Amino acid sequence: MLATIAPRNTAPTLTVLCVALLVAACAPMSARYSQEQLPAAVKVPDGHQVAMQTVGVGKIAYECKAKKDMTGHEWVFVGPDAALNDRGGMQVGTYVGPPATWANLDGSKVTATQVAVAPAGAGNIPYQLVKANPATGSGAMQGVSYIQRVATSGGVAPSSPCGMESVGAKQWVPYQADYIFWKSA
Repeated sequence: MLATIAPRNTAPTLTVLCVALLVAACAPMSARYSQEQLPAAVKVPDGHQVAMQTVGVGKIAYECKAKKDMTGHEWVFVGPDAALNDRGGMQVGTYVGPPATWANLDGSKVTATQVAVAPAGAGNIPYQLVKANPATGSGAMQGVSYIQRVATSGGVAPSSPCGMESVGAKQWVPYQADYIFWKSA
């Protein structure tokens, strides 16, 4: 007599696994962010907690100008133009400048003053810590105290020549960076 083995019903197991993955994906972003590996200069002081994490994807404008000491020419940072996306890739805001302005799609926005920068590797704009000014509009940017720029990729000044013949020329350079928004705990 041959025994027939009924297939095991895996639906409950798959359901539990899917729910666990969904809960993990929806966990507070602050639970998945650590400053541990960052240079001390760009760490947010104690007494603050992560309020929002975004990925900035865009470009940075540079303009060819005479050096301040008049010894030649150089590409000078003009400002960013980036979309701020959540970790799932959905746009939640913008980052533009000057002045550097982080705006949420809910209408709230904040400007900030640079506190510190730290190297982020060749070819990448530096890590940055800024102290936020009071936000305008009500929404996600209300109460933001610091913003960190980390996990940077690209965005450095162009390598193309910048000389007398190209003064005033502008170039856009692609970049990506994580922007971590902090509020007082």
